[in-house]
Amino acid sequence: MDVNCKIYGFLTYILQTLLLSSATLEPFDLLYDNGVEAFYKGDYDNVVRYMEDALKSFSEVRQTRIRCRLKCGDQHRFDSFLTDKVFEVILYRGHCLNQCIEGAIGPQSVHKVSEDVIQDFNRRIPYNYLQLAYRKLGQLDKAASAAHTYFQANPEHVEMGEDLEQYKAEKGVKEEHFIDRQSRKHQRAFFAGVKLYDKGNYEESVNLFEEALTEYYHADVECRALCEGPQHFEEQSHVLYKYNLYELISDHYTQVLHCQHECVRDLATRPGRLSPMENYLPLHYDYLQFAYFKAGRNEEALECALTYLLFYEGEEFMTENVEYYREVLGHDGQPRKEAEQYLRRHKQELDLLLIGSSNLGVPYIEGNYWSSSGGREDANRIPSGTDGWMDYVPISTKKNITMSVLQELREGGPLLYENVQLVQNSNTLNGSQRVLFDEVISEDECSELKHLAHSVTAAGDGYKGKMSPHTPNEKFEGATVLKTLKYGYEGRVPLKSARLFYEVSEKARRIVESYFMLNSTLHFSYTHLVCRTAISGQQDHRNDLSHPIHADNCLLDPEANECWKEPPAYTYRDYSALLYLNGDFDGGEFIFTEMDAKTVTASVKPRCGRMVGFSSGGENPHGVRAVTRGQRCAVALWFTLNPLYRELERLQADEVIQALDNQHMLDHGQQINPKDEL
Repeated sequence: MDVNCKIYGFLTYILQTLLLSSATLEPFDLLYDNGVEAFYKGDYDNVVRYMEDALKSFSEVRQTRIRCRLKCGDQHRFDSFLTDKVFEVILYRGHCLNQCIEGAIGPQSVHKVSEDVIQDFNRRIPYNYLQLAYRKLGQLDKAASAAHTYFQANPEHVEMGEDLEQYKAEKGVKEEHFIDRQSRKHQRAFFAGVKLYDKGNYEESVNLFEEALTEYYHADVECRALCEGPQHFEEQSHVLYKYNLYELISDHYTQVLHCQHECVRDLATRPGRLSPMENYLPLHYDYLQFAYFKAGRNEEALECALTYLLFYEGEEFMTENVEYYREVLGHDGQPRKEAEQYLRRHKQELDLLLIGSSNLGVPYIEGNYWSSSGGREDANRIPSGTDGWMDYVPISTKKNITMSVLQELREGGPLLYENVQLVQNSNTLNGSQRVLFDEVISEDECSELKHLAHSVTAAGDGYKGKMSPHTPNEKFEGATVLKTLKYGYEGRVPLKSARLFYEVSEKARRIVESYFMLNSTLHFSYTHLVCRTAISGQQDHRNDLSHPIHADNCLLDPEANECWKEPPAYTYRDYSALLYLNGDFDGGEFIFTEMDAKTVTASVKPRCGRMVGFSSGGENPHGVRAVTRGQRCAVALWFTLNPLYRELERLQADEVIQALDNQHMLDHGQQINPKDEL
């Protein structure tokens, strides 16, 4: 009997172990790494296996988090503002989430993935490996699908565009093979509806527009659920004091609200595009009201027209349509409930965000997410519909600005320092507001700053902790001017070297301000000592840049040949400069391009003491070619003419320098480390 119990217990243990292991999902970052390793070994069967499994794992983790957050949120609601009840709900919800997620995919710690890997999946990098592997295996239909999927999110990738053209010419590859494997359901249905609408097939387009709306609201729920994860309050990263409990909760909740509010923009943005489609959600109701009218369904047409007016109250053409429908039907109608609820919640979030941002000392600028496209020419009593124009454009509160400095553009002012040499100006650099200097600092100063960089820089510094913010093939390290001075003050690095970083950046600022003959003070917006190091073993087959083509104060849109001055771009930046500390590396050239992000107009090879300066707008798209060997170090500087956006760390650094100077005067020149007096 005892033996049987032991056998039964052992078998039960084995069964539980098997069940637990079966519930553990293999982490997508591990699968991805295995796939990359297999690629460089030429093992293309395993590339396909690992990459496909990685994509499935990534999707499963995402869906599990959405499903569990919605389930636990529904089971444990915040029905009271009583403090004790709030914390009680938080505890129960947290316990529910742990059980739900770990029961589906295993321990959450296993699925804690670096920002670099998440960035690769968001950029659809696995599909690049897949298309190459499928091509090697002769599975051209799957290669075409993977290539098309990748290209949708990376339209600037020249080689992939060429590969797609080759696939189209291959025997056995059909048009239906060029599918976007990661297309969003609400956008897929919407664009299919637009095609039918444009062909005059109104009855069938109605079904697709209704499907698109259903999928949109479902996607909105999922997007909002994904916002309920860990948050980082970027604007408060400089704060040195410790939060109390309520500030911490307010901080986190404000970030969650902001993330949820941004779902409007996210759901209206097509893959690979920088700006959302104008009027995206309201346009569904515009299309529908006219399609229902053409299909003879005036009840539904009136309902959709009234819903559109929820977004644009008093819009002339739609108001006329509503009057027509009321007259034909002989009665009024009601707008759709889902849109009313959606807009009511949207308004509540805006109000809360204004409160939260104000409490935390952060300016919150309300954006207009639905931009009216203006009146229609058709003013008769027959309902008018949308003209079908659905290009992606920035919302109307954003302007296409190629130069943010509201002043006469000039250059050629004095260089201020004896040794500084003007090498090239805007004409020879084939652009506007561009300049190249040499001998800004000496060889000894370059050497000292590079040595300083090795002592103070940290991976991911200055870029939200992302270990490799621009490319996984290079190590990225940085340090701010305040951090460097603190290290010097504490005796961890030579104070002389820390001061040199501060003084060199000020020298650069004065040169840029003087050369471009600015009629107001140029303030620091951000100051960064940064090094990029080529990672050995990852330089073969590289087709990326060290820093992709971009503009510093607007969102570059190569396909539209525009640059949109809107968040998340640093719209307040006016001028930029890069002061190089060395040139003993391969690659790493700084390049200016046209707004197509492809046509190179000028190239600068870094060397000690060389500095490139330029205005920060869309007139100066730029990037950095891949660093394929060695380490490239520079002082990166961004400036603003608006004193409201002065770099806080710079102001604090000014105070540190002033304190050191005062201390020096009190010490009468004695060599005392400030820390010795603490």
